[in-house]
Amino acid sequence: MEVFEAIYGRRSVRSFKPNPFPEEFLMKILDAGRWAPSAGNVQPWEFIVVREQKLKEGLSMAALHQTFIAEAPVVIVVCADLDRARGSYGLRGETLYCLQDTAAAVQNMLLAACSLGLGTCWVGAFDEEAVKAVLEIPERYRPVAIIPVGYPGETPGKTPRRSLRSILHMEKF
Repeated sequence: MEVFEAIYGRRSVRSFKPNPFPEEFLMKILDAGRWAPSAGNVQPWEFIVVREQKLKEGLSMAALHQTFIAEAPVVIVVCADLDRARGSYGLRGETLYCLQDTAAAVQNMLLAACSLGLGTCWVGAFDEEAVKAVLEIPERYRPVAIIPVGYPGETPGKTPRRSLRSILHMEKF
């Protein structure tokens, strides 16, 4: 799939078929995340792959009862390594760069999954401490995104976007 086709065609999927997808697809998705740009090439991301139903249900509850998360065959939790980011860039690395970097990794994974015919949803609404408890994540890592992945059980339509003209500023705001 051509990159613009994935960008314009990707949708947030909140219903998944139970069928598993090839392990090779999962590795391609994770590898796409690994190739995201990062400040100073610090690569502060960590990816937790969750397949166990009980853990997926725990994540679903930690994500404000978004039950579709537990429907997906695989859930990827993307975390930022705060110590790694801080070590290179101090407080700004910990509070900003690692979030930008992990967000870039998430977007790469969403586009890779789309290109493989899989559905995803970028879930950011969750209780961080609850996610850490469910997955026993050490203190130095901050959960940034939950990504359920699977064959779509729905075909969401296009959502409206602001026009380019309304958001574009040439040289000055």
